[in-house]
Amino acid sequence: MRALVVVGLLAVVALVFVVVALVKDTQGKAGTAGGCPDGWPLADVRLRETKDVKINVYNATNQPGLAGNVADDFRNRKFQVKKEGNAPKRVDGVAVLRFGPRGAGSAHLLRAYFLNNADRDYDPKRKDDTVDVVLGNGFQQLATTTEVNQSLGDLGAPTAPEGSCPMPVK
Repeated sequence: MRALVVVGLLAVVALVFVVVALVKDTQGKAGTAGGCPDGWPLADVRLRETKDVKINVYNATNQPGLAGNVADDFRNRKFQVKKEGNAPKRVDGVAVLRFGPRGAGSAHLLRAYFLNNADRDYDPKRKDDTVDVVLGNGFQQLATTTEVNQSLGDLGAPTAPEGSCPMPVK
């Protein structure tokens, strides 16, 4: 009989601990806009399909026609290429991805096409969901489908850029 009383008492104490932990949980809104400081933009961190990603392709190298060739390659991969042309400044790295809060998830996907070697240039004031792809002197070619998939696995889930909060999922 005493054993049943002890087991019953332990079950009640465990239940009380669980209820208190759930009620006093301060991380219930972690990773959502609920805990976002006032004035911070909400970043769309959904990983989009290529057909839903809008990009502008710019050539920041001395190689003529590079933006057009890469833009065609992106079109063949079902991206929405809006503009292509030359960038005013040269870029030494592989590429720079310029985006705002609405393009965060798209920029994450595009990083995989450069095997995570593209620099990110986040502008919290930018209002559109288009990502500018600025090709640099280190660019050779876009990754293959297999390489993109492996790179996405290595990158993990998209995160909100510093100074922004993830947009609530609908």
